[in-house]
Amino acid sequence: LGNQSVSGITSTLVLSVFTAVLGSLQCGYNIGVINAPQKIIEQNYNATWLARHNASIELSTLTTLWSLSVAIFSIGGMISSFLVGVVSEWKRAMIINNALAFLGGALMGLAKLGCSYEMMILGRFLIGAYSGLVSGLVPMYVGEISPTHLRGALGTLHQLALVIGILIAQVFGLDSLLGSPELWPLLLGLTVAPSALQLVLFPFCPESPRYLYIIRNKESKAKESLKRLTGCSDVSEALTEMKEEKRRMDMERKVSITQLFRCRIYRQPLLIAVVLQLSQQLSGINAIFYYSTSIFESAGLEQPVFATIGAGAINAAFTVVSLFLVERAGRRTLHLVGLAGMMVCAVVMTAALVYLDRVPAMSYISMVAIFGFVAFFEIGPGPIPWFIVAELFSQGPRPAAMAVAGGCNWTCNFIIGMAFQSMADACGPYVFLIFAALLLGFFLFTYFKVPETRGRTFDQIAAAFRRTPSLLDHEVKPSTELDLAKENTRSPPFVSAGTLPT
Repeated sequence: LGNQSVSGITSTLVLSVFTAVLGSLQCGYNIGVINAPQKIIEQNYNATWLARHNASIELSTLTTLWSLSVAIFSIGGMISSFLVGVVSEWKRAMIINNALAFLGGALMGLAKLGCSYEMMILGRFLIGAYSGLVSGLVPMYVGEISPTHLRGALGTLHQLALVIGILIAQVFGLDSLLGSPELWPLLLGLTVAPSALQLVLFPFCPESPRYLYIIRNKESKAKESLKRLTGCSDVSEALTEMKEEKRRMDMERKVSITQLFRCRIYRQPLLIAVVLQLSQQLSGINAIFYYSTSIFESAGLEQPVFATIGAGAINAAFTVVSLFLVERAGRRTLHLVGLAGMMVCAVVMTAALVYLDRVPAMSYISMVAIFGFVAFFEIGPGPIPWFIVAELFSQGPRPAAMAVAGGCNWTCNFIIGMAFQSMADACGPYVFLIFAALLLGFFLFTYFKVPETRGRTFDQIAAAFRRTPSLLDHEVKPSTELDLAKENTRSPPFVSAGTLPT
C-alpha cells in the first residue's frame, strides 16, 4: 500500500492507530466477558470444591470467590495504571505488555482443565493489569502520533474499540455461541487473539516521534517516524514544535507523580484531568453495565439479555457519532451535552422504576431512559476524559498525569462495582438520583473550569495553563526576549467559561 496523505491521514497512521486500539478492544472484551457465563463458572467452582473437599461449597464462600473473580480485574488495573509513567518510557512498551495478556488469557482458558479457580482469579488479575496499562499507553501513543486537527477524532477510537470489545463479549457469551458449559473456557481464552494480531502488526508501526525525540534524543529516527506517519518529506514544522516542547522540558526537572502534586503549575490541569475521570466512572454507567440484565428484569422484560446487547450496540453506535463530532463541536461542548443528557435520563429512569408497579408501560420508558443514558455517555463522558488528559500536559508530566488519572478511573470502577448492589438494595429505584446529583456537579465543574483544547498543539495548551491567571493562580513569565516574541505571535490561549472576554 502507498502512504499518500488524505487530509493528514496516511496508511501508516491508520495501521498504527488500529494496531494500538486492539489493546483497547481486548480491555473492553474482558470487561464484558465475565457477566454472561456467571452461573456456569459458579457451577465449575462448586465442582472443583466438591472434588477437593468431598462437600458442596457454601453459598457465602461461592459468592466471595465469584466477587473476587470479578473485582480482581479492577484491582489489577488499579495497580498497573500507576506504573504507566514508568512503563511508557520502555521501548515498545505495548508489545511487552502483551505478555500479561497471553499469560492471563492462558490461565483463564485452562482453569476448567486444571480444576482450579485460583487459575481463573490469577488470570483475571493479570488481564486487569494488562488493561490498566492499556488505558494509559494507548491514548498516550495515539495522541502523540496524531496530527493536531485529528487528535480528538483518533483519540475517540480508544473508547470505540473498548465498547466494541464489550459488545463482542456480550454476543459471544450467548448460550447459543460460547456461553455454554462446554465452551466457556474458549470464551475467556479468546482474549489472546487481539494480542496475537497486535504482535504481528506492531513491527510495521513507527514509534511515537515525540517519544523518540523528546525522551530518547533520537532526532533522525523521530524525523523518519514523522515522515512515515504524515506522508510528507518536509516535517520541519512538526519537528520545530517538538524542539520547542523539548526546550521547555529541559528547563524543568523530570516530573514524577509526587512532583506532579507538589508543583503549582500542574495543579489546575491535574484537577481537571482527575475530575473528568471521576465524571466518567461516577456517572453511573458502570452500574448500568454491571447490572443491566437485572435492571431490565426489574423493568419487566422477558429477554433482558438481548436488551443488554442492544444497549451495547447503542454504546458503540454513539461512540462513532462522537468520533465525527469531537473536532467540530469541541471536547468541552460534547462533554457538557453528555453530562446533561445523562442527568435527565437518570431522573426519568428513577421515575419509571418508581411507578413501574402501577403503570406497566413504564417498563418501556425505563428501557428508553437506559438507552438514552448510554447514548449520552458515549457522546462525551465516555471517550473524552481518556484523551483530553494527554492533551492537557506536555511530554514531561504527561506519563505521570496519565498514571494518576488512570489510577483514579480504575479505583472508581472498583468502588462502583463493589458498592452499587448495596446502594441499590438500600435506596431502591432512587439510587440513580445519587448519580443525577453527581452528574450535576460534574456539569457545573466542566462549565466553569474545563477549557476547550480543540485545534491546539500540546505546547499551546501547556503554555495557556502557565500564563492564564484564571486557570491557574500563577503566571510564568517568558525568560528571554525570544520567548516573549514567540508568546506574542502565538494564537491567543483558550479560555474556560469563567474567562470568556466581554
